[in-house]
Amino acid sequence: MILSRIPTRSYCSSSQLTKGVGLSPLKKSLLSKRIKKDIHPSLPVRTRFAPSPTGLLHLGSLRTALYNYLLARNTNGQFLLRLEDTDQKRLVPGAEKDIYDVLNWCKIEYDETVVRQSERKLVYDKYVKILLSSGMAYRCFCSKERLNDLRHSAMELKPPSMASYDRCCAHLKEEEINSNLTQGIPFTVRFKSPEQYPVFTDLLHGEVNLQPQVNFNDKRYDDLILVKSDKLPTYHLANVVDDHLMGITHVIRGEEWLPSTPKHIALYNAFGWVCPKFIHIPLLTTVGDKKLSKRKGDMSISSLKKQGVLPEALINFCALFGWSPPRDLASKRHECFSMEELENLFNLNGLTKGNAKVDDKKLWFFNKHFLQKRISNPLMLKELVDEIMPSLESIYDNSTVNREKVAKILLNCGSCLTKIGDFHDEFYYFFEKPKYDDNDAVTKFLSKHESRYIASLIKKFGKLQEEATIQDVESMIDTMHYEHGFSRKDTYQSIRFALAGCHSGAKIAAMIDILGIKETNKRLSEGLEFLRKVK
Repeated sequence: MILSRIPTRSYCSSSQLTKGVGLSPLKKSLLSKRIKKDIHPSLPVRTRFAPSPTGLLHLGSLRTALYNYLLARNTNGQFLLRLEDTDQKRLVPGAEKDIYDVLNWCKIEYDETVVRQSERKLVYDKYVKILLSSGMAYRCFCSKERLNDLRHSAMELKPPSMASYDRCCAHLKEEEINSNLTQGIPFTVRFKSPEQYPVFTDLLHGEVNLQPQVNFNDKRYDDLILVKSDKLPTYHLANVVDDHLMGITHVIRGEEWLPSTPKHIALYNAFGWVCPKFIHIPLLTTVGDKKLSKRKGDMSISSLKKQGVLPEALINFCALFGWSPPRDLASKRHECFSMEELENLFNLNGLTKGNAKVDDKKLWFFNKHFLQKRISNPLMLKELVDEIMPSLESIYDNSTVNREKVAKILLNCGSCLTKIGDFHDEFYYFFEKPKYDDNDAVTKFLSKHESRYIASLIKKFGKLQEEATIQDVESMIDTMHYEHGFSRKDTYQSIRFALAGCHSGAKIAAMIDILGIKETNKRLSEGLEFLRKVK
């Protein structure tokens, strides 16, 4: 325990230590630094996932949705879905459906009706009028050219100013404003930002003080736009208004939104509203520590699904991007957890600050684990067989393909599968004769052992009796070892050569059981015949 590292001369209870009873001021200071603050809510929360349908849902978005969902379920709260679709120019056909499909596939269920921002313009107009009437916002009639010039000149200052607007339109008189409106001059609505943005507390990062860099010799202002010239709200306004009206208590989002948070809090303060709690989770990076690219497309959920990734594996994979379960339990379970287990385990105290590395090897490890669980479940096994059968029936004759055989292969040999799409490549030899010619595995095997030696071994092994059992096969291999001096390894490899063309994976006993005695004997003979022709 952390407390045990603090030396004390008198004996104190753990509760006394937590309160600093009997400790010197120095030790109290050390104690306060070493005890991690509990940031997990004790009451039910309301969280949300607010994607923009501007592209296919990717790994980072799924993690955001998952963390908000898990926090809601862990506290017996509510998880809501909101579509931030006010930027009509960037909407991508099919992206909205992709959001619903992914959440449904991953079994991330949202409460209440979906909120669509494009249908809430009148709501945002109402709150913009409140800010305009209070003087906390103003109309800006500046042209794009003027604004571009201001941004360019701000960057040329020394030091450069990250805030670029000069508040020219903040000082317009009522007559000038009405005249511009009458003339139909396009305008935006800007928020009058405070001189200093409020310092705020992020539950993960602690106290945060983010201020834009300014040049005091040429004062500029960070007055963000609330309403665009097309009369639609920007992300900042709609986000704050909706989170307030939806009663959101906790916002978990990516670290890239951290710089926007002071602006959002300033807006909350302008309305006189209470802010939700903010948690900004770390970026996703590659193993090489580079930011994960959304543009490559290989990290879209639909792409991973096509590759054969199971939703259970993907959820387990995403959960560990910036969150750690209890160490002892994680070690015992090899970090494999179902959605139900994650709902019970998820705790904000387990969040980590460092960037989360995306390692595909871990994903496929989880995929293999959950595929085995599906195989062991009779109902899911039936679904897997349903998935496999069409492709097999399109390739092989019906005499070699049937549902019982496929199910038996999965039950007895499926432990070598990482994804169900590998079934044909891993087990083709159960449906057709193994290839001995032009087979790299066979060539490699025979380069290590003389063909005459392998042939003599198979010949000595002989044929199986029609009523032979697995125990009989093991007994025959024992005889090969003890009475004839052949190593077990050579015997198993030689039988695998004949039955499967040296293809690894399934155990010899399982192969014989599935192929049957007649087909096994036939392949042993064909393997022997091939070896006789090899020089």
